[in-house]
Parts: sequence; C-alpha cells; structure tokens
Amino acid sequence: MNPFSQLGIRHDIVNAITALGFENPTPIQEQAIPVLLTGSNDFVGLAQTGTGKTASFGLPLLELLDFEQNHPQALVLCPTRELCLQIANDLKNYAKNIPGVHIVAVYGGASISDQLRQIKRGVQIVVATPGRMLDIIGRDAIDFSGVQYVVLDEADEMLNMGFQEDIDNILSTTPEDKKTWLFSATMPAEVRRIAKRYMDNPFELTMGEKNTGNQNIEHEYYVVRARDKYAAFKRIVDFNPEIFGIVFCRTKIETQEIAEALIKDGYNADSLHGDLSQQQRDKVMKRYRERSLQLLIATDVAARGIDVNNVTHVINYSLPDEIENYTHRSGRTARAGKTGVSIAIINSKELGKIRQIERVIGKKFIPAEIPTGFDVCEKQLFGMIHKVHNVEVNEPQIEPYITRIMDEFVDMDKEEIIKRFASIEFNRFLDYYENAPDLNAPADDRVGRERGEKGGDKYARTGQRGDFTRLFINLGSVDGFSRGDLLGYICNSSRISGRIVGKIDVKGVYSFFEVPHAEVDNVQNGFKGVDFHGRDVRIEVAGEGVSESRDRGNGGGGQRRDRGDRNDRGSYGGGNRRDRDNNGGGNRNGNSGGGFRDFSGKRREDRGGERKKRY
Repeated sequence: MNPFSQLGIRHDIVNAITALGFENPTPIQEQAIPVLLTGSNDFVGLAQTGTGKTASFGLPLLELLDFEQNHPQALVLCPTRELCLQIANDLKNYAKNIPGVHIVAVYGGASISDQLRQIKRGVQIVVATPGRMLDIIGRDAIDFSGVQYVVLDEADEMLNMGFQEDIDNILSTTPEDKKTWLFSATMPAEVRRIAKRYMDNPFELTMGEKNTGNQNIEHEYYVVRARDKYAAFKRIVDFNPEIFGIVFCRTKIETQEIAEALIKDGYNADSLHGDLSQQQRDKVMKRYRERSLQLLIATDVAARGIDVNNVTHVINYSLPDEIENYTHRSGRTARAGKTGVSIAIINSKELGKIRQIERVIGKKFIPAEIPTGFDVCEKQLFGMIHKVHNVEVNEPQIEPYITRIMDEFVDMDKEEIIKRFASIEFNRFLDYYENAPDLNAPADDRVGRERGEKGGDKYARTGQRGDFTRLFINLGSVDGFSRGDLLGYICNSSRISGRIVGKIDVKGVYSFFEVPHAEVDNVQNGFKGVDFHGRDVRIEVAGEGVSESRDRGNGGGGQRRDRGDRNDRGSYGGGNRRDRDNNGGGNRNGNSGGGFRDFSGKRREDRGGERKKRY
C-alpha cells in the first residue's frame, strides 16, 4: 500500500501526488497528517523550510472539506505573494482528481477585480497575503462565517513583517469554533503569543530542536575587507562551477546593484525584490526554475516561499538584521533531504554576529579562505573536463558534421586535441586571474582593526589609512549619485584611473572616497573651478576642516535619506500598501552592506589584476 494511503489520504489524492513525484512522506508529513485529519485539534507545527509543510496541511484540508458546498471553508494566510501563489498551485495540483474544487490566490500586485470575480463564482479554499485579504474584507466581498479551518503559514515571518494587526482583523471575521493550524520555521516569543491567543490547547509538533537549522546544511564564513567584498564574492562563485544559488542582500537597491554588476561581468544572474511587478517576478522565477539563471539575487521578503529544487548554495552577501532570518535564508538549500552550503561573506566586525547565529541554529560555522586565482583556474578546468566526460552526444544530429570535424583534426594526435580543448577554458581564467591578489582579511585585521575603528582612531582624525587618504566631496545621494556614478564623476574630473580609487561612502548631501596619498593633489587640482548645477564642488581631506560627525549621519538630513529601512520598504506589489518588502534596511551610512562603490556601468575592475569582464 502507498505510504500516503496508510496515513489516511484517499486514492484520488494519492494518485495526484504520486504523479507529482511524492513517494514517501517527509517526517513532518508523517506525523502531522494523521493529527490534522481528525479535524478536532488546533495545531502548532515547527519545522524548517523545505520539509514539506504545504502538503502537511494541504492534504488534510482536501480530505476534510465538503466540495459540494461552494463557500469559503478554509483560509490560508502567508506572508508573500510568491508563497501565496506556490501554495495555491500546490493545492490545485493535489486536488486535480477531485471534482468541484475551487481555490483562489489573493495577493497584492495582481488585479483585485479578477480576484473578486473568482471569489464571487464560488470558492472553498482562499490562500491570501494579509494586506490584500483585508482589502477584500473591507469591500464586503467575502463571507468567512462558514470557515472551519485557518492555516497560518510562515507565521514567524508574517509577524516579522508587521502583520499582527492585520491577522487580528482578519481572524475576527471567522467563527470562534474554527480550528487554527500554525506552521513556522522558528518559534520566537511573538509566535508563541499568537498560538496562545488564537488556539485552545493546540497539539504541538516540533521537528528537530526549536529555532535550529537544517542539519544537512554546511555553514561557512569568509572574512574580507569591505573594499574586496564583490571581488571575493565573484571568486567564490567561480570556485564552484556548478553553483545554482540564491544570494541574499538587505535592501532592494543592493540587490539590483549586485545583479547588474554580475550581468555586466558575464554571469547568468537576475534580481528579485519588491519593486518588480508581478509579471517581472514571474519572468525571473521562470528563468530561475528552468536553470537559465545561475544566481538569483534577492531580498529576504522577496525570497520567502521560493521552492526551487536542487539549490546548491545560499550566499549571504549581507547578514540579515534579524538573526532568525538566517534560518529562513539557509533553508532555501538542502531541501527534501538533500545537502547544501550556506555561505556568509563578512567583515571582521561581524564575527560576533556569526557566533549569535551559531547559537540560534545549533551548528558551528566553518571558517573558510577565499580561494587563490590558481585554485579557481584549476577548479574551472576540471569542471569543464567533467562536463566533457559526461556530455550526452546527440548522434543523429552531429553525424553529418563528423567527417569535417575529423578533417580539421587530422594533423593532431589525441593528446594535442585534449590540450587544446582544455586550454579554451583554462586560458580564459588564467588571463582573468593573472596577478589575482589575496582577498582574505589579514589575521591582525580581524582583531586590530576592530579595536582601531572604535571611537576616534587615527583614520578619523587624519583621513589617512595605510596608503590611502580619505577625501570629502560635497555631493551625495540627494544629487543623484550612486557609488558608480560618483566614481565616474571623480575619474572624469580629475583624470585618474578607477583602478586606484578605494572605498567610496555615499551619504545624503556629501560623500567620502579614498585615493592613494600621491594622487590627492591631482584630485584636488582636477576639481578646481568645477561646479555641479551651479554649485561649486569642494574637495577636502577628511579631518582637515571636515567634521567627522557628518560621517555619523549628522549631515543636513543625509542620514534620513540614506536609511535603507525607510527608502527600501516599498510596496510589495502594486495597490497593496500592507504587503511590504521590508528588507530590514541598509546600514545607517547607506552602504548597503558595504563593499560596493563602483557600479552603474562605470565599475572599477577587481583590485590587483582581476579584469572587469569575466571572460
């Protein structure tokens, strides 16, 4: 007998999920389904992403509801439109052999009139994001008086996104005797409170320890200097030729910048964030699921609900502001029993945060070294050899060309042909990584710089650090400058190469940038008499008449404009002000996680010889 039949699922549903590839229930499905099938308990299920939670509540719902009755009987609330669509589609697939099943997905960013029409035609299961659901309730367009079951999926994330009040308002329209099923990856105090508020003696099921991460995930961290972050990130990607990953950033701006930079550097990448329309999001996700994208660059909220098989790596370009979000991020890999790697690229100041995450996930991070250029070349070479060895030859299609191909190689022996084919790939990377520098933060930098940068260090007083001098310029983000724009402006005005410009910090009405000591006079002379929209451009050495208090955000409103947590919230889908893409914001000085200073088409090359284009 089929294992799902043994759990109490009827044959027409079992046949449908068998066709979808379901063979054996996951641990949470095996334990949750029999409990939920009774229909008599409130329920709290704590399990990591990728463990099969949708089927855990979806299959029992299809068993318990009366599909001859054409009114709302079940409501599923989830935090994002991506997850909303995924759950609705999964439920439809599970129910394809059951007549009369009507399921509607209600979310922001899509036509509310279409959703209203579907509801009016009749529906038994509503899957919704809180914001759009409240909009529809406010129009008196739905009657939840007959709802028997409410599912709160990804409850911790809904609360993190500020949906507590919305959930209260929605549940107030449902009957008191309904059953509430709550699923969450972590169990913070807020989730515990919501369970007490809406449930009566719920059955609790915990898979693994509370708030811990998937044990099939290997966690690594790399310590780099901020200026080397993007170059280090690319080198990690190149060292993993078969990578199929998701890269997490704090803000929408950072997400877009990284994606654009990767595309310009020859990588198959794209971004996913809350400023995209539903059509754009669907297009990006379609390409990613089809694996025509190698890297998906996403914010925390935009990536919620992404259920893509065989993700090999999760890369934390910026660590999340909320420690619990790391569990959600890393859960995008190692799904359905597979293994995966979660990588954090950090600076020395974030080592303490790594230790905090270790305590939450119950697993140690492995400190790793950024590979050398030679290591990358070797890995890419043998990655290509592996592809050649395993390639599937289409005999009928290639047969007409074999004679001509053989004629081309008639004067070469086997060894010469192999060397030439290998060199096609190997030479590209040898050229790209010629003179590639060591990108790992020095050991003393991990401790000494942390101490030196606290308070008024020499750098803050003199504007000098190592071989660089820090300069002030009275232009910033309010003048329309990004780091890349400012880099181009500096280079064009002072006739210096972008290669030599160091860290760039773009503030609100001013910015800071680094140049070698020997170039300070050239830069200052280059800007003499230069004006920007009628305003004289001023260049000064930081610390010489320039108050460093500005650098702490006290610069004529600069801090307020640059705070990612205000400008980067954005509507998470047109017309739905509640479904927000709250990414936790950037850091206070607008650095979007550090390391970027040279995007928008004018990016400087990787420091120390790594070339601008990948090939």
